[in-house]
Amino acid sequence: MEAEPEPGISERYEKASAWPLVVVFGLVLSEIGILFNLYPVSVAGLIMFVGSVAGIVHEAGYVVRPWRLLSGLGVALVVVGMLIVSTQVDGGVSAYLSQAAVANQISQRGFTIGATGAVVAVAGVVLPRVLNQ
Repeated sequence: MEAEPEPGISERYEKASAWPLVVVFGLVLSEIGILFNLYPVSVAGLIMFVGSVAGIVHEAGYVVRPWRLLSGLGVALVVVGMLIVSTQVDGGVSAYLSQAAVANQISQRGFTIGATGAVVAVAGVVLPRVLNQ
């Protein structure tokens, strides 16, 4: 009796995923936006990057729904953004608020990352309720 041959790559996978392209495009946009202080580009790129990471993890079957992961990644962006701002600030909450008004280029980048994270975190909570998932 002969053993069945091993399936080839095209026989193992039914379809190709488009997520890796979106992950790369979002990462490139966010880096260009953050590097050159192009805020709409960096916000759009970070939202695209974080959303596509949650989508690819969901498609791979590691999570049942991507919304909780999306919110967690948003919170991580808020923490990273505030860490960047904290390198430019000495003091407490009032120093952060005054830095938002004065904002040098590094702290502006940190506030951009943090604000994008807040938007993504809120979207991860609100969207499942709006979409009834």
